[in-house]
Amino acid sequence: MDTLSLTANKRVVTAFLAALNDRRPADLPAYMAPDVVDHNKIIHGEADEPGAAFDGFQRQLDAFGSLEMVSEELIAEDDRVVARLTVRGVHTGAHPRMPEPTLRAFEVEQIWVFTLVHGRIAEIRAVSDRLGMFSQLGWDWPEAGAPAVIRN
Repeated sequence: MDTLSLTANKRVVTAFLAALNDRRPADLPAYMAPDVVDHNKIIHGEADEPGAAFDGFQRQLDAFGSLEMVSEELIAEDDRVVARLTVRGVHTGAHPRMPEPTLRAFEVEQIWVFTLVHGRIAEIRAVSDRLGMFSQLGWDWPEAGAPAVIRN
């Protein structure tokens, strides 16, 4: 893949993150393929089916009033872009893991791997500090089938 294509892929990821940071979910189809598959399980338990990521990102925006994803580093190779992010936000809305807002802030590091096809994100994989996030937000670590509880 040539340098121009790698730069174009980085631009798509940068624009995708900007749309999330600017709370423009209606713009996501410009950056994500309609059948995008998100293996990250944004909201614990959603289907790993094509297109489910659109709803997952909307739920995150609804749950975190000041969600911000800061790109610390972007690395492109072949059809992939790896983003090392600092993600921060405040839990101000309902979330499937924690329906009642805690009004607590979090800041964690995440690494996302985007696969791009025809100039749009087709697949997302991510690793994040969920234990750190849950701890900062006052959420209990999820157990299969158990409801979440806020710690004081």
